Amino acid sequence: MNIAFVPIDNRPVCYTLAEQICAINNDIKLFIPEREWLGDLTKYADTGKIFEWLKNLPSVDALVLSLDTIAYGGLISSRRCEESFEQIKKRVEKLKDILVEKHAKVYAFSSIMRISNNNINEEEKEYWSEWGKKIFEYSYNTHKNGYCETDVPPDVLNDYLSTRKRNFEINKIYLEFQKQGLFDILVFSKDDCAQYGLNVQEAQKLENSGGFVKTGADEIPLTLLARAVNEFYTAQSFQKDGVETIPCPLYPSLKIAPIFLEPGYKNLISNYEDVSIEQSVRGQIELAGCKISEPLDADILLYINNFKERQGEIVMKISSEPFNGVWTKPDKPYMIADVRFANGADNAFVEKLLETDFDDNFYGYSAWNTSANTLGSLICAAIVKYYASSSAVTLHHSLFKKLQIIRFLDDWAYQANVRQKLSKPDKKEIKQMMKPFEDRIFKKFGVKYDVNYKFPWERLFEVEVCIS
Repeated sequence: MNIAFVPIDNRPVCYTLAEQICAINNDIKLFIPEREWLGDLTKYADTGKIFEWLKNLPSVDALVLSLDTIAYGGLISSRRCEESFEQIKKRVEKLKDILVEKHAKVYAFSSIMRISNNNINEEEKEYWSEWGKKIFEYSYNTHKNGYCETDVPPDVLNDYLSTRKRNFEINKIYLEFQKQGLFDILVFSKDDCAQYGLNVQEAQKLENSGGFVKTGADEIPLTLLARAVNEFYTAQSFQKDGVETIPCPLYPSLKIAPIFLEPGYKNLISNYEDVSIEQSVRGQIELAGCKISEPLDADILLYINNFKERQGEIVMKISSEPFNGVWTKPDKPYMIADVRFANGADNAFVEKLLETDFDDNFYGYSAWNTSANTLGSLICAAIVKYYASSSAVTLHHSLFKKLQIIRFLDDWAYQANVRQKLSKPDKKEIKQMMKPFEDRIFKKFGVKYDVNYKFPWERLFEVEVCIS
């Protein structure tokens, strides 16, 4: 299977994670733009080179597109970009012409511009450092009450609202493209959600016009990648003497059974989301093209280490009751979404997990950032492994093991432990602090690697685990 993949930006979880997941299945060939062409925290993507790359793509079965990269130069750029609606419109119409020529299935997503409730301008326009919370309040109360008095300066508010309007009008163009049959699926993502807000209002309008809106953001390209793989395999027909003779699929729809470790609390809402953890789980499974089933009928079990009362977050010093139950390794394929805390693992649960062995039934672990981020990336890797496992030739065992080691070192060792001890990005200091965790994980997986660490955006929020 040939898949072309345009990420949101150049972060490891957006770029290299897709490469690492596809690498575990030798049947999948991933085409991805050069990393240096993509945007970062301060740089916009080189859309000219990405358009040229798209034009010159060989024949592919599927295209997974982050439309924010095409239109604005990246997810963060979509909030900062000063280009006019007409300039952006011209670019997306150019994309349409290219996609028509490709004759591939297109899985696309575009973000609904978020409204963060803080005065941090790291990923926003400069004025957010002074007016961010006030703009959030204006947005919330305008949607809730229809009107809101504000002391946000008119020039700031007008700039913000015009940027929102531009992005919303571009999303309406994508919706028309979908109605014309350009996209096989189009997802509008919303993250950092509250009950009310201009972003929520826009989401409702898109839905009323036939659009599909999904809570989440960074993981959605991976969930769409999972869907592309799933639909490719389920569309394959049996062959006899090299000729397709039976129209039924080689693989039935993959069935996933969610199992909550705290079943009495699955109605609670995760941090940065506006739906319950149960709805988030169901949404990710269904968007990946899978069916939800009971455990006895499932192809893969999805265990969710969910939270009681509220989701914790170690870096924000938000506590939550850690896992204190018994973990028993299942006797059929399983994966684990550790969402008891946002932005990192539940240390108590990982300790229980490391007491058991990881055999061939282990299909992955994740505790990355938000619940949706964790679920989408985890399910993607499990689906890719599931289809690879049907043939001893296609599954690359060592690369699957390497992928899991990276996830444990990032989501558990760094995010839930080492990150709290660092005052600034320091490659030498992090290497020393990560060594005890490396030793434990290498022993558990029966390997030993040379590992180095980078801070690709020169901040503590994300780390890149580099295994040579």
